[in-house]
Amino acid sequence: MSDKATRPAWLSRLASWDAAVIVVTIVVLVIASGAVENFGTSRNFTFLLLDLLPIALVALPMTFVVVTGEIDLSVASTLGLTSAVMGDLWNRGMTIESIIPLCLVLGAVLGALNGFFVTVLKLPSLAVTIGTLALYRGLAFVVLGDSAVADFPRDYTSWVTGTISDGPIPNVLIPLVVLAVVFGVVLHATPIGRAVFAAGANEQAARFAGIRVGHLKFWLYVVSGAVAGLAGVLWTLRYSSARADNGFGLELAVVAAVLLGGVSIFGGKGTLPGVLAGVVLLATLQNALRLQDVSNEALNIVTGVLLIISVLLPNLVTRTRASLRRRATT
Repeated sequence: MSDKATRPAWLSRLASWDAAVIVVTIVVLVIASGAVENFGTSRNFTFLLLDLLPIALVALPMTFVVVTGEIDLSVASTLGLTSAVMGDLWNRGMTIESIIPLCLVLGAVLGALNGFFVTVLKLPSLAVTIGTLALYRGLAFVVLGDSAVADFPRDYTSWVTGTISDGPIPNVLIPLVVLAVVFGVVLHATPIGRAVFAAGANEQAARFAGIRVGHLKFWLYVVSGAVAGLAGVLWTLRYSSARADNGFGLELAVVAAVLLGGVSIFGGKGTLPGVLAGVVLLATLQNALRLQDVSNEALNIVTGVLLIISVLLPNLVTRTRASLRRRATT
C-alpha cells in the first residue's frame, strides 16, 4: 500500500499546493505588515481589498475555464470595452440603472463570441482570446477614443469606494464574497463542478460519460464575459472614470493568480480557495511594492516571475514524485 493511500486525508490536504499558497500568503501578509511602512494601516487595507477586487472577480469564472483546459485572455479587454460603452451611454443621457444591466449583457455577448469560436468552430482558445483581446480593446477605443467620461452618480461611486460601517472593509467586498461562495459551491459540490473537472481531466472520457463538453465550455465563456463586464462597471465607478484603456494588462494578473492558486494549466485540477489565496498573495506583493515606490514596470516583472513559477514549480514537483515512485518500484 502506498504512503498516499495510508496518509490521513487532512494531512494530504495540508501537503497540497493550494494549502501551501495559503500559508505563504499569510506569511507574506505578516512580514509586509511589519516591514513595509503604512502597509498595516486600515486605510491601506481598504485600498488593498479594492485593488484585488477586479482580479478576484474575474478569477472566479477564469478558474472554471482553465480547469476545463481552456483559457480566456480577453477578460481585461472585455472590462475595457464595457467601461467605454458605459461612458458612451452615460454621455447619451441614459440612466445608470439602465446602463449597468446593458453592460452585463454586453459582457455576456462578448463571452459568447469567444465560446462560439472555441466550441462551435473548434478553434484553440489561446489563439481566439488573443484575437478578441485585441478586437475588444480596439472597439473600446472606437467607442470612446482617448477621452474619459466622469461625473457618474455620486450615490454609486461613493458606495463602491465606501466601507461597511466606516470600517476598513469596502462595500464592494459583499458581492465578491457572495459570488465566491456561489462559484465555490458550484465547482466543488455540484454535478456542474464535477463535469468541469471531468472535461479538463479527459475530454473524450467526459463525452462518453454523457457530459456535453462543448455546451459546458460555451456557457463558461458567457459567464466569464458577464463577470468581466461587472468588473468593468465596478472599475469605472470606483475611479469615476470610463476609459477605453481601463483594466489594461489585468489578464496577466488574473491568469497568474489562477495558476499560482494551484489550477493546472493543462486542466482537471484546482480549487477555488487556492485561487483566492493566489489573488490575495499577488495583490499583497503588488501593494507592498507600490508602497516602496516600485515602478509599474517592475511590478509587471514580479507578476511575470510568479506566473512562470506557478507553471514551473508544480510540474517539477509532479515529475519528482513520479521519479521517486518509479525508483521505489524498481
